[in-house]
Amino acid sequence: MSQYVFKLPDLGEGTVEAEIVGWRVKPGDLVSEDDVIVEVMTEKAAVELPSPVTGRVVSTTGGPGDMVPVGSALIVLETQAGATATATVAATAVPAPKPAPPRPGKASVGHAPAAPVRGGTNSGKAAGSPGTAISGNGADVGHSAIERGGRVATSPAIRRMAHEAGIDLRAVAGSGLNGRIVREDLEAYVKESEPRSAGGKAPDKDPDRPAALRSRPSVEGATEEIKVIGLRRLIAQRMSEAKRNIPHFAYVEEMDVTELEALRRHLNGRLEHGTPALTYLPFLVLGLVRVLRDFPQANALYDAERGVIIRHRAVHVGIATQTPEGLKVPVVRDAQSRTLWDLAAQMRRVTEAARTNKATRDELSGSTITVTSLGKLGGIASTPIINAPEVAIIGVNRAVERAVVLNGAIAIRRMMNLSSSFDHRFVDGYDAAAMIQGLKDYIEHPATLFIDS
Repeated sequence: MSQYVFKLPDLGEGTVEAEIVGWRVKPGDLVSEDDVIVEVMTEKAAVELPSPVTGRVVSTTGGPGDMVPVGSALIVLETQAGATATATVAATAVPAPKPAPPRPGKASVGHAPAAPVRGGTNSGKAAGSPGTAISGNGADVGHSAIERGGRVATSPAIRRMAHEAGIDLRAVAGSGLNGRIVREDLEAYVKESEPRSAGGKAPDKDPDRPAALRSRPSVEGATEEIKVIGLRRLIAQRMSEAKRNIPHFAYVEEMDVTELEALRRHLNGRLEHGTPALTYLPFLVLGLVRVLRDFPQANALYDAERGVIIRHRAVHVGIATQTPEGLKVPVVRDAQSRTLWDLAAQMRRVTEAARTNKATRDELSGSTITVTSLGKLGGIASTPIINAPEVAIIGVNRAVERAVVLNGAIAIRRMMNLSSSFDHRFVDGYDAAAMIQGLKDYIEHPATLFIDS
């Protein structure tokens, strides 16, 4: 037997250290070559590191939230005789890490920070469970899900719920694609696991208490400490930096979207059954592309290290997207070259990829301006935080019908606010207001969106 020391490899792009997000193995576990053993996060991406050899875990270094320098020991594995002995792991000596599509890069975190996208749902075997054995070629011998020790395919949100409930997901049958566990599967498992009385109902532990009180366990004095690591630590860091370093200029403008709503309904009425309906966002981005021709200073990135503003001719729009793991900002590239329908299709594609953890690194970075919307929760106004190093962000608020004065008479119109923020160092207040007014003109007269000028 010999020992193999796996050291944190150089993950590229100038990485000097990485944060441990979570170990997939523990001392005593058996792992096979290419099993994911740990997830780490750099400033650019989340990366799942595979084991370079087959063996038993002797020890691990660090826990979730700890920063580990490149080249320092991560894990010690006991290997069979003949395997490579204690190793100095360089970039050329390490199997290519399995990157989960990235954690937010510097251009992907702002009002709606990009979130990590964890890769393969079948990686990271928790070997060493009862009955697990490793053959000479590293293959598992067992047949049941627990014996195989395979990492269960499910979302991080379901994984967290199961952890908090003390449920081993390997015991839950998945009904999703390729056996993926969905929320309904977990809820069904919990329901089936509840103790039942003879009448089929869960027994009442205190039948003498009023019914309204029986289901309310006391939480007096209860607290919970949650370590800020991984994505949340990065979000906290980036948001603090954005607010501390960027002088935000906020501008809110009201606009009449009655005609836009009529056009949207007309176009949606002509769609084939089952085709996703158009929302306001493709129209808004189409107008944004038009107006940025006259305000290129808002379609730019600020390189603070070089003290340079980089203006872009192409418009790469970040679309803030709510996912179970948090907000992500997938990017629709070259929006200036797309039609309304193409924009809508691309938005659906990249946002769905973000929600299902299938977005690539390119799809989660490189935006030049961000659009964020809370949909029906949009409220009257908001103050979105700039997605640094961008210099502008546009926030969409809720659209409602209300009485307004139109041509000297009271009329019912559909009204909506746009809430925008600009980096006041590089976008003057007058230009910011003029840009939003130009966008308003396109939105209130939607036919002009389709006239090439």
